[in-house]
Amino acid sequence: MKALVLAGGTGSRLRPFTHTRAKQLLPIANQPVVHYALRAIADAGIVDVGVVVGGHADDIRRAVGDGSAFGLRVTYLHQPEPLGLAHAVLIARDFLQDDDFLLYLGDNYLEGGVTEFVRRSRAGRDAARLLLTAVPDPTAFGVAEVDGDGLVRRLEEKPEQPRSDLAMIGVYAFTPAVHEAVRAIAPSGRGELELTHAVQWLIDRGLGVRAETTTMPWRDTGSVDDLLEANRHVLDRLEGRVDGKVDAHSVLVGRVSIAEGAVVKGSRIVGPAVIGPGAVISNSSVGPYTAIGEDCRIEDSAISFSVLLRGARVEGAPCIEQSLIGREAVVAAAPRPPQAHRLVLGDHSKVQLTS
Repeated sequence: MKALVLAGGTGSRLRPFTHTRAKQLLPIANQPVVHYALRAIADAGIVDVGVVVGGHADDIRRAVGDGSAFGLRVTYLHQPEPLGLAHAVLIARDFLQDDDFLLYLGDNYLEGGVTEFVRRSRAGRDAARLLLTAVPDPTAFGVAEVDGDGLVRRLEEKPEQPRSDLAMIGVYAFTPAVHEAVRAIAPSGRGELELTHAVQWLIDRGLGVRAETTTMPWRDTGSVDDLLEANRHVLDRLEGRVDGKVDAHSVLVGRVSIAEGAVVKGSRIVGPAVIGPGAVISNSSVGPYTAIGEDCRIEDSAISFSVLLRGARVEGAPCIEQSLIGREAVVAAAPRPPQAHRLVLGDHSKVQLTS
């Protein structure tokens, strides 16, 4: 079995961050989202992985390399335009050949991995197997209608009146039968080849499509809120470790990970929290569920439940919460109002001063 990881797309819900980087490279606990997918694939015993890339291909290549850091062999597949998930399968045909494969959306976080899902997919001979989870608002997802035997009877993409609350979470297993399906379907109204249409094509022709449900934490990290929530889930499993420097005037509470090269001075850090290499925290308070990236600077500030990307600076900010702060961004206190007023007034002018 091979794997296909989708790391293209525009990430419109995460703009402006995705103007300058791939959404799959935004960090969860200081690690790119796509790294979690690759580790899950490796843990499941898959070695050959195709990574579909788009406009940020060079960034993805730098972050993933040849895959050897994960125990994988990575082949890059270029998708010139984001024309749908089924289109990604279509352009990967030469790489996939006639092997079964796992399809994994590279901006998804799934706690617990896919090892058992892959094992059952290998043991069965269904044309496709989908991983589903119950969601409060199915209208925002692809939704599956499943019978009592676990067979999928119908799929709908973001239905106005969902037939179930079971959403597809971006993990699929396919046999080579899907290749005929992606060639047979037509673009949807938004001009994309929809994977839901390809799977429905298999169902309509009597080919078995089976569903599994999971209750493990899952997030499509396509929005800031979901990214912060995924960060919370990962930090909940963090083990405290101090490899950097913490001075005698600082206090660490709970599980705090401080990377080598990081410096904490006169500050209080409450875990779970992770501080990246080269970061400097001084005279500040860092609250729980915060991930501070490489080379960040936090001074005279308080921050919690947030993610800071590489090189971000926060100075004189009394309270920052639930924030995502980009690379090299600067947050600073506004200048104080002037203590005196300088006026140049014409004849017959009238000025009222508030202080």
